Amino acid sequence: MSGESEQDQVLGVTPRMLSWARNSAIYRLSRRMMSERELADAIRRKARQKFEDISDEDLQILATAALECGRTLGCLDDANYAETKVRSGVRTGRSRRMLQRKLQEKGITSETAAVALEDADDLQAALAYARRRGFGPYRREDADEKRIIKELSSFARNGFGSDIARRVIGLTRDDADEMMSAAPL
Repeated sequence: MSGESEQDQVLGVTPRMLSWARNSAIYRLSRRMMSERELADAIRRKARQKFEDISDEDLQILATAALECGRTLGCLDDANYAETKVRSGVRTGRSRRMLQRKLQEKGITSETAAVALEDADDLQAALAYARRRGFGPYRREDADEKRIIKELSSFARNGFGSDIARRVIGLTRDDADEMMSAAPL
C-alpha cells in the first residue's frame, strides 16, 4: 500500500471514489468546455449526492483528482476557455463588460480574462448585437425618437458604451455590413 493510498483511506476517499471523479471529469469535459472552477464545483456537487456523509476534505480530494485528470488530458485550460468564450461572445454580440463579468462568474482569474479580452472589439460585438436585435442599420422601419431611446437603452443594458451605441445606430446598412465583413473571425 503506497503512502497516498493510506492517506486516502484515512480521509475516507477510496480508489473507487477517485476513479469515479476521473471518469466524471472525462465525461463532463467531453460534452462541453468547462473552467476549472466549474468542473470542481460540479464534481463536489455530484459527489455530495452520490456518496453519503462525505466530508469537505474528501470532496476537495475528489475535485483535485478531477482537475488533475482534465489537465493531464489537455481538456482543461482556463486560458483557452477564456479565449474561446470571448471570440464566441464577440461574434454573438456580447460587450467586453458582459464577457468579463461572465468569465468572472465562471471562475476565470482577472489576469487570464484580461489577456483573453485584449483582442475583443466592442464595435464588432455591437454590430453583431444590432444585427441580431434588428437595431440601427438593421432596423426594418424608420425609427422615431422613442425607438432610438429604446435601442440605446438596450445597448447600455448589455454593456456597450453610449458612444459605440450611437455610432452603430447611425450607420447605414451597407457601412455596417462592410465593417462586419472586414472583421477577423
